[in-house]
Amino acid sequence: MRILFLSSEVAPFSKTGGLADVAAALPAALARRGHEVVLISPLYGAIDRARHGLTPLGKPVDVTIGEDVLRGELHEAPPEGGLRRLFVASEILYDRPQIYGHADDWLRFAFLGRAAFVAAEAVGLHPQIVHGNDWPTGPAIYEASVQATWGTVFTIHNLAYQGNFPAEVIAPLGWPDALLHPDSLEFFGQLSFIKAGLVFADALTTVSPTYAREIATPELGAGLEGVIARRGAALTGILNGIDDRVWDPRHDGHLPARYGPGSLAGKARCKAELLRELGLPAGRERPLLVVVSRLSEQKGFGLLLPLLDAPLLEEAQVAILGNGDGDIEAALQQARGRWPRSLALRNGFDEGLAHRMEAGGDFFLMPSRYEPCGLNQMYSMRYGTPPVARATGGLVDTVVDAARPDGTGFVFADFTSEALRSGIARALRAYRDPDELARLRQNGMGRDFSWDRSAAEYEGVYARVSR
Repeated sequence: MRILFLSSEVAPFSKTGGLADVAAALPAALARRGHEVVLISPLYGAIDRARHGLTPLGKPVDVTIGEDVLRGELHEAPPEGGLRRLFVASEILYDRPQIYGHADDWLRFAFLGRAAFVAAEAVGLHPQIVHGNDWPTGPAIYEASVQATWGTVFTIHNLAYQGNFPAEVIAPLGWPDALLHPDSLEFFGQLSFIKAGLVFADALTTVSPTYAREIATPELGAGLEGVIARRGAALTGILNGIDDRVWDPRHDGHLPARYGPGSLAGKARCKAELLRELGLPAGRERPLLVVVSRLSEQKGFGLLLPLLDAPLLEEAQVAILGNGDGDIEAALQQARGRWPRSLALRNGFDEGLAHRMEAGGDFFLMPSRYEPCGLNQMYSMRYGTPPVARATGGLVDTVVDAARPDGTGFVFADFTSEALRSGIARALRAYRDPDELARLRQNGMGRDFSWDRSAAEYEGVYARVSR
């Protein structure tokens, strides 16, 4: 099939979360399976064009929005296994310090959708499928549906991020006022870009089977559970995969030592080097609990913060990499001041350090309030680092509790600090039992989370809506 794949971010060029990893890996997996795939994403000012080998195609992209004609320029990354990756440059729209959070985001991402259709024509792609991802691509899905030329698929990565804008932006978009209705794109008096995808796509997908069920409930439906319920027949939960070429401890260039299921000696060295890198003492052998995450309430930091004291930091060490909420960061810094030999904090995102933490940690903490899919728990299992995870979304779809013979981690149900404490206590007991720890590590490293499995499921969705 011929697939036009749209995303507001794509690793390694731009990234704020898991969407970027999916946008990098799923189109590549589809291309490896023989499909003609063109990926379109913005060329943000922070992207280093020379480092990524981006070349201008000399093809302007003119888009009319309201009374203005906005021009973009197409750039292309080096081909990757048959996948074409095109980037739309626009200095006035995309040269910003942050990807999201601007008053004119409605304009920036409406432009992306229209530019993508022009770009596809410019490079000779006549798509059968337009696949959009999250609210920034909602306008593209709506406008593709109006043309009724292509099948449309819209993937919900996180329903809580919705792209809601003042209703008056409908006029420069040139969309009919009739769309400002609760059964269409109106959402509490605003124009909702995510509803453009939810309402008008031929098929909806989300990133795990459990999350597909959760978003039809008031608890996790973010006010859109009614829309999800009405479109239930069109919704499929497809578990994300991971790029098992990038995330492979046997060949990972970010690690000081390689290892695999047959020999874990290199993992011990990875832990020793990680402790040195983070400034934590090796000394007395203690388990190392690691977190690589956005610092937000959704990720369960409200549960973790009360535990960052005695007795946990007497029994174990904790290392956290991430950025986000300033209050959470301040609380973590205070805890680090009290326990400098037990708690390490690195603010920001460091791809290499993320790999080394997955490899050097003994256990990975994911106490999320909700987690549409989650990738880090899959990375962790592949690196022999059993997760301690809450039973929600993709976490419950991927982590098998240690009580089972095929167990890979420690799953807890309640969203409370005591439930997290209990999960960590189980992990610490396993740490003191070498046979049990070895069993969990081997089980996790033997799981198949490759994108090939997920790509095959997307093919089934495409086949149902292809025109």
